[in-house]
Amino acid sequence: MRFDRRRADEMREVLLERRAQKYPAGSALIEVGNTKVLCAATIEDKVPPFLKGTGTGWLNAEYSMLPGSAAERIARERSKLGGRTMEIQRLIGRALRAVTDLTLIGERSIIIDCDVLQADGGTRTASITGAFVALVEACETIYQVGDAFPVKDFVAAISAGITQDGEKILDLCYAEDSTAAADCNVVMTGAGEIVEVQITAEKKPFTRSQLNELLDLAQHGIDELISLQKDALGRDLVWRVGRVG
Repeated sequence: MRFDRRRADEMREVLLERRAQKYPAGSALIEVGNTKVLCAATIEDKVPPFLKGTGTGWLNAEYSMLPGSAAERIARERSKLGGRTMEIQRLIGRALRAVTDLTLIGERSIIIDCDVLQADGGTRTASITGAFVALVEACETIYQVGDAFPVKDFVAAISAGITQDGEKILDLCYAEDSTAAADCNVVMTGAGEIVEVQITAEKKPFTRSQLNELLDLAQHGIDELISLQKDALGRDLVWRVGRVG
């Protein structure tokens, strides 16, 4: 049993609420244990200069931790984004673009905003999982019946890690993440295809066999998260994902 009495393969309690904000085209609030992230998807009728005249759209993400999201106040990044912030928002953008056909949204941009309200580990993975729900909701507002839906598959993300004692555990909270021998973030589609794996040995190297075990553990968690995404979206939107006409 872990310090919060979860099994090694057990996620924290996840709450995923659709339509968390009034004004964005899509929005969701995700809570993973004590981590809370507000995700919004806004659609603009313009694209970056390199895409003008191509008929193809764009998707990018912005990520931030609000000042009161951690035990010590986090200063706002006003003039220059920190390296961690840049890394995470690029990861969110890559994850969502991997399941989005941008040729189907026209010359529009989808901006994903992920604001961490409270942090207790796993903010980047929670952001991806929640932002997907906001993305599907937003794409519904520009979808034309009979066309292919821009979102081709589900995508979600979760962490897994190896403790100092060599145990493989799923969905690390901050206390576990800060003491782990290895920490891994996995982004995977509903079809079981890997979008990205971020893994670091903090104390000592890990084996290929251990990596495979972590990936299996993460896939188990991602399957659960995708089931929760489907519950949040409801049947009216779940059937749109992957629809080709």
